[in-house]
Amino acid sequence: MSDSTAAKSTEPATNHVAAQEDPSTLFEGRGTLAARVERGKAARKKAPRADLAICKIEDRDPLELLEASNVGRVAELIPIRYGRMVASPFAFYRGAAPLMAHDLSKLPHSDVTVQLGGDAHLANFGLFASPERRILFGPNDFDETLPGPFDWDVRRLAASFVIAARERGFAPRDQRGVVRRLCETFRQRIAELSSMDTLDIWYCQFGAANMLAIADSIEERRKEQAVIEKASQQSSRTVMTHATELVNGKLRIKDAPPLVYHVPLESPHDQKQYQTLVRRFFADYRLTLPDDRRALFDRYELVDVAIRVVGIGSVGTRCYEALFMADGECPLFLQLKEARASVLEGYLPPSRYPNHGQRVVNGQRLLQSASDIFLGWSKMRHTGNDFYVRQLRDMKGAFDFTTFDVEDLGEYAVSCAHALAHSMAKAGDPALLNGYVGKSDAFDEAIVQFALAYAEQNEADWTVLKAAVKAGRIQVIRD
Repeated sequence: MSDSTAAKSTEPATNHVAAQEDPSTLFEGRGTLAARVERGKAARKKAPRADLAICKIEDRDPLELLEASNVGRVAELIPIRYGRMVASPFAFYRGAAPLMAHDLSKLPHSDVTVQLGGDAHLANFGLFASPERRILFGPNDFDETLPGPFDWDVRRLAASFVIAARERGFAPRDQRGVVRRLCETFRQRIAELSSMDTLDIWYCQFGAANMLAIADSIEERRKEQAVIEKASQQSSRTVMTHATELVNGKLRIKDAPPLVYHVPLESPHDQKQYQTLVRRFFADYRLTLPDDRRALFDRYELVDVAIRVVGIGSVGTRCYEALFMADGECPLFLQLKEARASVLEGYLPPSRYPNHGQRVVNGQRLLQSASDIFLGWSKMRHTGNDFYVRQLRDMKGAFDFTTFDVEDLGEYAVSCAHALAHSMAKAGDPALLNGYVGKSDAFDEAIVQFALAYAEQNEADWTVLKAAVKAGRIQVIRD
């Protein structure tokens, strides 16, 4: 994309909150470490740790809440969303973030606020690349990110481990054991981070090497190494080998309906208008990149754009993939993902950002130890939909927890706990967190009890969806 194209675009609105702050209140620090730990302890009086175990869900219609979350989605894709959710209790849980947000808002919670991921289940952790091409492990989905009570992310992650363990047929004792490992590791790591130098916390990274170091056995290490090596091979070039084809001598993204397909354009006028909209989108996106990344992005030429259906909870939201080329042979695949209001916004203060893509991007930069160099945001001007942009599958990797034994799941819980603790310490105040969670296992036991109870609730809600599908009240497409 040329500079002349970008120059014709009006720079998108940015967040001006910081500029409006009173300078006299800035650069005063947060108080002493000891004082912040005490504030965390004091928060227990308002919300005792034992209260985090409470899981008395009010009588509500899960299908009604899910239907409400469909507003604004692409109608013809909603049956695919339900088709994926009905497959299993864990698949349902992945798509039911709006339901759990509602439930958590009605339950006791801590008064310790951090930047939440907002959808912290175990499948939303994985491998990704730093700009220096190191493979890191941590949270990798930030669509729902928003400041809120730290325990909401901990409880959603803990419940996901119980649900996964139940699907694997693990005994209740083993389910409890996995969640205890998660919570104990999280609590101990928060304590360690709270005593670290502030810059060291920011620079700290939990990488693939750290995962291998904490593996309990040679076999676990071998499994992890295989996933890490596979992730290291993922790039735009590898995507191009199987996701593109030549059509009339031009490189195009390969259609694979109903999951990947091009926008149907019936006339040359429609095609020209569509191209103008797409280029305007990327011109606006370009302005959200730092200057050095703009210089890199300007070396690429836009080749093709297609619709792509992704995830479970995201199905029905607008998502695209775009192919760029440099020098005619160097590919760059970008993913354009619609950013809607966080599912938490109905229960927490709304985002301060004018574009939800900006909310997602800034949440990701806060929570990840390193982020994609092409991370940015934009808006489809003709519809008003917000989007964020990132590289597609760049050195990304996921672990297949459906094959885990009890020890594998426990080790994975330890890795997730390390990553979550660091995210919260980087984006928030680890001293406050340390003061609240404390040194005993009181926090751990409360989260274990909650996770076990919420797994039961999730299965009951999944059963309601299954019954509605069987009765024909909800249409599904299984892909």
